[in-house]
Amino acid sequence: MLQSPKLAILQSLDTMDKVQMEEVLNYIKGILNQPEKTSDYKSFKKEAMKEIRKALRQENGKKLRLAV
Repeated sequence: MLQSPKLAILQSLDTMDKVQMEEVLNYIKGILNQPEKTSDYKSFKKEAMKEIRKALRQENGKKLRLAV
């Protein structure tokens, strides 16, 4: 039987011992506490948004040509 990702994660958490849970918690805290407002992050985000817009425009152009 296929499990949903959420159920699979919950089941794997149930099988962890205290040390493993602490490691997972520290990992998640580290991800959440990363400084996102640095200039590197902002420039990366700006460039990523440009690339996404470009890809969306190209995809929309392909759909329009196919519809004609």
